[in-house]
Amino acid sequence: MADPLGTSLHHKTVEKRLPRPTKVKNKTPAPVQITAEQIVREAKERQDDEMAPRLGRITDAEELAEYRLKKRKEFEDTIRRVRWNQGAWVKYAKWEESQGDLGRAASVWERTLDVDYHNVSVWLKYVDMEMRHRRINHARNLWDRAVSLLPRVDQLWYKYIHMEEMLGNVAGGPAGV
Repeated sequence: MADPLGTSLHHKTVEKRLPRPTKVKNKTPAPVQITAEQIVREAKERQDDEMAPRLGRITDAEELAEYRLKKRKEFEDTIRRVRWNQGAWVKYAKWEESQGDLGRAASVWERTLDVDYHNVSVWLKYVDMEMRHRRINHARNLWDRAVSLLPRVDQLWYKYIHMEEMLGNVAGGPAGV
């Protein structure tokens, strides 16, 4: 016979067995009692000792290079772990842009598009970076690629046309218009 949910009542219910709790042999209290608060405080102190952030400023080119290398390694490790997380890629690309290395930033954006070229916001942010730095031909090439790969996304076409209008290049806009 079946119940209203459609499952059979003839089957035995499956019980989930939990591991047997360990028996405490010595139940006398310890001479020194430690609270959970003390354990947390000690763990925090040990963690602070190991991971104390440097509070100084970067003073020379060598320190800057070390800082950039460390940050790049952190970003690369993050995107290796969560490859499909577009937010990690965007943070990395924006950080490279903030460092003034547009070639590396463009490389990160391209790698992001390799992972998922269907993501419209990645295209928009990438082109926005190129426009902010007045790299118009790069932006045009990106718009051409975007509208050829995603021809049915109206937002890309509108933004492309808007860019060309802002530049005063109405006659030379997108090829499909």
